[in-house]
Amino acid sequence: MAVKELSVFMVCFWIVCADAGHEFFSSTDQIAQLYGNTKDLLKVFSQCVDAENVETTKSVLPNHLLSYSDSENPEEAVRDPVAAYRLLRQMRNDFMYIVKRIQLNLTRCEEYQNELDPMIPQLEDLDGAASGLIKLQEIYKLHPEDITKETSLNADEAFNVGLVAYDEDKFQHAFLWFLYSLDRLTENSTTTEEELLRFLSSSVYHFGSLSVAIYFSQRLLNLDPSNDEARVQLNRLLHLQSNPDIFPLNTESSNYEALCRGEVDERISKRQRALSCRYSTGGGNPRLMYAPVKEEVEWDEPRIIRYHDIISDREMEILKNISRPQLSRSEVYRSGITKPLKLRVSQSVFLSDDPVEAGVSQRIADVTGLSMESAESLLVQNYGVGGAFEQHIDALEIENDRICTFLIYLSDVEMGGATVFPKVGVAVHPKKGSAMLWYNLHRNGEVNWNTEHAGCPVLMGNKWVANKWIHEFGQEFRSPCSLSDWE
Repeated sequence: MAVKELSVFMVCFWIVCADAGHEFFSSTDQIAQLYGNTKDLLKVFSQCVDAENVETTKSVLPNHLLSYSDSENPEEAVRDPVAAYRLLRQMRNDFMYIVKRIQLNLTRCEEYQNELDPMIPQLEDLDGAASGLIKLQEIYKLHPEDITKETSLNADEAFNVGLVAYDEDKFQHAFLWFLYSLDRLTENSTTTEEELLRFLSSSVYHFGSLSVAIYFSQRLLNLDPSNDEARVQLNRLLHLQSNPDIFPLNTESSNYEALCRGEVDERISKRQRALSCRYSTGGGNPRLMYAPVKEEVEWDEPRIIRYHDIISDREMEILKNISRPQLSRSEVYRSGITKPLKLRVSQSVFLSDDPVEAGVSQRIADVTGLSMESAESLLVQNYGVGGAFEQHIDALEIENDRICTFLIYLSDVEMGGATVFPKVGVAVHPKKGSAMLWYNLHRNGEVNWNTEHAGCPVLMGNKWVANKWIHEFGQEFRSPCSLSDWE
């Protein structure tokens, strides 16, 4: 019976993993789903072990594999990006251990190894999650001690984050993670002090802080006097002159980064406070006459509108549930082609032929007064570890372009995750059930470059959104164009 249960479980979950493209780090929800299913898998797998008549379950599944808490909510477990990174590493190690035990001991379970493989987070997932942590540090100006306040990392975990930063030529962050790792070395660590001292010296040398590089090179030479490489490096450092301080983080940043941190110009804030809110019937739409929508002006030029309570909790849960099995890595349209890029860390799916999606699209039509004739299907997105979408415009500069964007927030976000408009200095924060509307094109059809925007990295929480891009065709009588150069 246990083997049959395992078979059913594995087949169902393999379908989800296969559709997700074997990538977990780019969707916080995918990590949560994997974590939740891992707990169930380990229970069923322990039954499979018992069916093998192995002497004791513990000989194949040690205590740490059975330590996943039944009471812990998977979504709560990954709200902290550091915890999500740790979970990915833990689940990879646990699944690799199970595969190894299958190969050695469990002949009756061998047939499930191929189905198990898609569930194993890849090294690219660990590196992608680590890169997300580094992105959070860059945007929000965080030291390792700041970002690990809720969930600390051990020496090996921190060392791997440092290696990712080092490979990305982000030598200051690499140095700080190697230093964090050095402070947490224990006799159980696989990372060695010699490795850390070598990378500490190298990363601080690349950064240019030579006095600190000399210090760690000398420590490495003291640890191993026979290390000729360290001796040559030390001699070279003694003849160079440069000494920027590696410990303080760079305070210079772009307007995009400042807005993500909540550093809004007081003049912008004052102007926003003077803007209005009202009940709207979408220009007299019969469907809204007795149930007008709550409309708030977030900015006046370009006009950015927030609609409150535009979608119900039930509709949001349905949209998320039907999206989960279909999520795949989000792509970016560039130069006539679409491809996944680091500037967009999320998973998404276009929904169509669904009654809830159709109802939401009709509501958007009612509120905006625009035709959905040439609109794109609703795109549901879930952001990953450090999930963000860097500065971009939604207009594609093509015939039948995207006239406007309707962005629905399907979740609250505890920290980070704001939508910011750097050219005008405006930041709007996710609020579950609300939606943002802005026009990407001027009335004369030209791109409104002031609508350039970005999704800030998620510092804490699980960010879900849904996008509806409405195109020009079909709007001839609903939103007439203008021949004026300034409209």
